Amino acid sequence: MDATEWDRRYLDTPSPWTDNANAFLVAETKDLHPGRALDLACGEGRNALWLAQRGWRVTGLDFSSVAIERARVRAAEEGLDASFETADLREWRPDGRADLVCLLYLHLVHEEIAPIMARAAEAVAGGGTLFVIGHHVDNLDHGTGGPQASEVLYTQDDLTAWCPLEIVRAERVTRQAASGGTAIDALLVARRPSSPLDSE
Repeated sequence: MDATEWDRRYLDTPSPWTDNANAFLVAETKDLHPGRALDLACGEGRNALWLAQRGWRVTGLDFSSVAIERARVRAAEEGLDASFETADLREWRPDGRADLVCLLYLHLVHEEIAPIMARAAEAVAGGGTLFVIGHHVDNLDHGTGGPQASEVLYTQDDLTAWCPLEIVRAERVTRQAASGGTAIDALLVARRPSSPLDSE
């Protein structure tokens, strides 16, 4: 699915996703000291806006210009320190580092998502955290919702293999889907160790 199709999908539905932040993101970041955050494939910005409400300086990226404009409007209405840019992550290159880099429910074939994961890890500052979650391949036959094509799904082992950082947590997790039923996800939390240069 390309950006034009996602624009159409957002235009057809006032808000296709819940406004609530992802529960796993909330649990994994609630004790982190707010700093700079990067939300990749941010959609309409629900997770980026939640982070901004808690003091993070957030940049959100997504290839749907419709979703990005909705995120910008919400950020302005709420007076939040969040900026949003249209970008295709298959072409994106990090131009700085962030204390928290998030990648939620981005589903591409492995040949495309593996290099995105590597660049997401590259964008993590020393002492920073990478948070990744997406539909597990098991969700196809045993879960609810999500893409119905195994080639764009993955496991926690795939995420670990694609991540060059220090792995903190890599698990198969379940959650209640908004539409009902149980969804199965792959979760990764990783960190880049601090170095003396980080304080300079």
